[in-house]
Amino acid sequence: QVQLVESGGGLVQTGGSLRLSCEASGRTFSSNRMAWFRQAPGKEREFVAACSRSGGITYYADSVKGRFTISRDNAKNTVYLQMNSLKPEDTAVYYCAAQGEYWSGSYYDAWNYAYWGQGTQVTVSS
Repeated sequence: QVQLVESGGGLVQTGGSLRLSCEASGRTFSSNRMAWFRQAPGKEREFVAACSRSGGITYYADSVKGRFTISRDNAKNTVYLQMNSLKPEDTAVYYCAAQGEYWSGSYYDAWNYAYWGQGTQVTVSS
């Protein structure tokens, strides 16, 4: 029911900034809790950030706290991930995710998200 398309990835230098966008299509975007995950080469999928349905409550992985900001504009059916002070360790494919029918209450658990985008590559050069 929910389709997600990420954009905004690319190549940036260390210390630079990048903003990812995730455009959602579907009837109930405003009712979906949203998150960003990432997967680096040879690594497991990692939680990055998440937000409540209104965007008023946010959650961040310790590794990105203070550098990344998640936000959403329900009127535009879009979720953003503003990434500042980028490091080579941030290099990964970034995925947008939306909750499905079931919700455990944990924003950090990937299993809570039923809808996923195809991902957008972020590469941070040293």
